[in-house]
Amino acid sequence: MNPDKLKLSVSELFEKVRSWREYMHRHPEPSFQEKNTMLFVSEILSSYGIEHETNVAETGVVAWIGADHHTKEQPCVGLRADLDALPIHEENDVPYKSLVDGWMHACGHDVHTSILLGSAVILQANRNDLPQPIKLIFQPGEEMNPGGASLMMKAGVLHHPEVEKMYALHVFPEMEVGNIGLRPGLYMASSDELHVQIKGVGGHGALPEKCVNPIEMGALWMSRVKARFNEECPDAVPHVLTFGRFEALGSTNVIPSEALIKGTFRTMDEIWRAKAYTILADEANEVSTLFGGEIALNISKGYPFLKNDESLTAELKVLFESVFGSDHIHELALRMTAEDFAFYSQEIPVCFFRLGVGNQSKGITYAVHHPRFDIDNDALKMGMIAMCSIAFKA
Repeated sequence: MNPDKLKLSVSELFEKVRSWREYMHRHPEPSFQEKNTMLFVSEILSSYGIEHETNVAETGVVAWIGADHHTKEQPCVGLRADLDALPIHEENDVPYKSLVDGWMHACGHDVHTSILLGSAVILQANRNDLPQPIKLIFQPGEEMNPGGASLMMKAGVLHHPEVEKMYALHVFPEMEVGNIGLRPGLYMASSDELHVQIKGVGGHGALPEKCVNPIEMGALWMSRVKARFNEECPDAVPHVLTFGRFEALGSTNVIPSEALIKGTFRTMDEIWRAKAYTILADEANEVSTLFGGEIALNISKGYPFLKNDESLTAELKVLFESVFGSDHIHELALRMTAEDFAFYSQEIPVCFFRLGVGNQSKGITYAVHHPRFDIDNDALKMGMIAMCSIAFKA
């Protein structure tokens, strides 16, 4: 499709896409409960005659667009968006503010979905110009284990027709609108939740010899695993071990019987990830034996690391430089945050890129997961141009 024609189509569709984004922003839904969002997406796809299936992994949507001579047996290109919101009370004073108290699209999934819907409309109208069929994946539950991507894959989203490569964008408020960020190779970390229950023997604070203090057990365990991680993790492997909660309900003169620790472990290497699990468990056993108490370790395994295919990312960089200009395309730094798009990256070549949505002059500077997160609406246009350009160059 001619770039000028594409930009004209995006401009003509912009107000409608913005209204879709604002509707979804007003009506956020939790992970794996996106029933109304699924129906909203389905209604729009149906209104433009786009073939699709609902209730994939319960609340997901999968659509297909291709030239007339294509069949569902031909390999296709996947474009993905996510549907769920976050348990955050919105603090923005805007007409499209969330109407659901305590829930907000603070990670931009309403933006991702509206961009993919707008792209779908343009691709459908120009389907005879597509070099390959396109599969549009609107997935649930990106924000919660086990990750909607893993459930969509179990439901067969990468097959019938086969997805041979996949792309997704994500809002990036740290980058000004009009810019895109890419990174070949490793980009985002795996993510695991650590839930630790410590049982000791409570009693009087003045008689510690008659007690087993779970606070001291937990403190020693955290210290020991931190030290071993620093000593044994290979220098070239990034990792983060953070403890965000240590709860023990004693008092000035009361040693509690139990304590609770919660934390996160993230890395970019599966061999080290497995070894780290062993260290966490071994030290729990060692400290339990030392004190005569019990440390019960529960690791909630989360998403794998996200690795962008280097060849695919290099091709996308060239494409985006030709469409937007090289001054608007930037290389991203490694991030220890996580994203369930990583599940797809373990199976097929992918490229996950960042869409600038910030605007300092307008005060649009808040990060994702902040109660005042918002976007410059011009990012909707750039997102549609980017997704459609991928499809027409596939």
